[in-house]
Amino acid sequence: MSARIHDPLQAEALKHAIRERKNIVVVGGTSSGKTTLLNALLAEIADAGDRVVLLEDTRRAAMRRPGLCRAAYQARHRELADLVRSTLRLRPDRIIVGEVARPEALDMLKAWNTGHPGGLTTVHANSAASALLRLEQLIQEAVVTVPRDLIVQAIDIVVFLGGRGSNRRVETVAEVSGLDSVGNYIPSRSVFPPSPGRIVREQR
Repeated sequence: MSARIHDPLQAEALKHAIRERKNIVVVGGTSSGKTTLLNALLAEIADAGDRVVLLEDTRRAAMRRPGLCRAAYQARHRELADLVRSTLRLRPDRIIVGEVARPEALDMLKAWNTGHPGGLTTVHANSAASALLRLEQLIQEAVVTVPRDLIVQAIDIVVFLGGRGSNRRVETVAEVSGLDSVGNYIPSRSVFPPSPGRIVREQR
């Protein structure tokens, strides 16, 4: 993984999640390294030779490997939710949303859950647990009743990045556990303990 997150065990867990086509949500605050990690995960996907559709409203994600099929869109004149729905006609193996910040979260999760596993996205949130609540808030901009079962079925891994600048680090790599008997989220299980390691640098 070109962007070092290191703790090597966390890096290997994310590589394994990519190989197993898990849906991954990268979470953190501003300048916490979400796009850096997203680019590192995209580099891992490139080695698999999958057909990837990347959707973003501001071009930030980098796909530099020649073996990666690129189909990128700028959502300047159309809502990103419309692009998520229309891109299904391209028969992608994976759907990547650079950052989900509006009601397109619902369409993204539906797509991930209906034959397009292995997706990636980033979300602004303050912890791995609050990422699911943040997605609920975004979905509520589109529907009244939030489908929590869809959220837990569609999302496999949440990665939380803490700190800023030279102090940014991967704090949590967690598996989404599901819902309890009354429909509340079961606390996510950390794949590994919190790491003192840092995201050292951007890809060169």
